[in-house]
Amino acid sequence: MKALRKWSRILHRDIGYFFIGTTIIYALSGIALNHMHDWNPNYSVVVDEFQTDIELTKNPNIKSNINTLLEEVAPRATYKKHYYPQDDVIKIFLKGGSSVMVNTSSGDGRAEFLRKRTVFYEANYLHYNPNNWWMWFSDIFAGALILFAVTSFFMVKGKKGMWGRGGIYTALGFIIPLLFLWFLLKS
Repeated sequence: MKALRKWSRILHRDIGYFFIGTTIIYALSGIALNHMHDWNPNYSVVVDEFQTDIELTKNPNIKSNINTLLEEVAPRATYKKHYYPQDDVIKIFLKGGSSVMVNTSSGDGRAEFLRKRTVFYEANYLHYNPNNWWMWFSDIFAGALILFAVTSFFMVKGKKGMWGRGGIYTALGFIIPLLFLWFLLKS
């Protein structure tokens, strides 16, 4: 039992150090994805209001006029397509999900630019397993989490270990999710 406790500590410590970065990535992404109803964890929206006198009504030069507008309002944006949701409103779609809306009568405009959220965008990308290599790494990480759980059974002995306080915490760690499932599936 002494050797098992020793190897449990060694494995728990060394594999734990190796997976610290991955744990933080999955934890941040998990929190972000849990709150998707509150915010978009991948993108933020930056809104710019503007005024223009460029002619944007339906005419033969509309694409040229749109490009002129974009040079002023969104110089790095790339035109994708446009349409008129109302007779006096043009909506211009840009590559990357951004858009520009202009009232063609008044010249009042609103540009909405999507910006990737630093750290969260990348963490969420990894959380969705973008390719086979990452999927296998994620599976190894999941196996390491199981190993963490199992090795923790043998790390501490006595009343703070599995036959004492540690066992109570372990039982609660199983009971709480099961209660949530039971209540959620009953409703």
